[in-house]
Amino acid sequence: MSAFEFIFSFFGLLLGLALADGLGGLSRALKASHKVRIGWATILLAVFVSCDVVSFWMYGWGLRDALQLNWPVLFCGFLVTATYYVAASLIFPDDPEEWGDLDRYFDKYHCKVLGGIMLCNVALMATIIGLAGTKGMFTFRFFVLSWSFFPVSLIAIIVKDRRIVIGCLIWLILLYPLTAIWH
Repeated sequence: MSAFEFIFSFFGLLLGLALADGLGGLSRALKASHKVRIGWATILLAVFVSCDVVSFWMYGWGLRDALQLNWPVLFCGFLVTATYYVAASLIFPDDPEEWGDLDRYFDKYHCKVLGGIMLCNVALMATIIGLAGTKGMFTFRFFVLSWSFFPVSLIAIIVKDRRIVIGCLIWLILLYPLTAIWH
C-alpha cells in the first residue's frame, strides 16, 4: 500500500460517511414527506454539500503525488473530513417530523453547514497553494470557478433572506458542472 493509499483510505472513509449521512437525512425526510414540507432551500443545500464533498475527493486524487504520510497531513486531513461529516449531518434533522417544515430547520442550521464547508475549502485552497503554488490561480476561469466560491458562500452565511441564500446555493451548485465543461 502506498502512502497515498493509506492516507486516502482514511480520508475516503470519512468523506463516504459524510455522503452517507447526508443521503440518510434525505431519505428520512422523504419518508416523512407526507407530514413534512422539505422545501427547495434544504434540497439545494444537500446537493451543494454532496457536490463539494465529491469535488474534495477529486482534489485529493489530484494531490496524490504531493501528499506525504506524516502527522500534520493526517491530522489536518482528519479535521477537514470530520468537518465535512459534521456539516453533512446538519443538513437534515434527525427527526424531520419534529420540525414540520424543513425551511425552519434550514434557517437555523444553514450557516453552520455553509461555514463548515467554507472552512474546508479554505483549507483545501491553502493546501493547494502550499503544495503547488499559485500558478494559474489568477485567470478569469479560475476566478469564476474557484475564487467566486468564497464571497458567494460568505454572502449565503451572512444574509438572512432565504431567497438570497437560495440564489447563492444555485450559483455554487452551477460551478460544478461548469468546471466539467469549461476547460
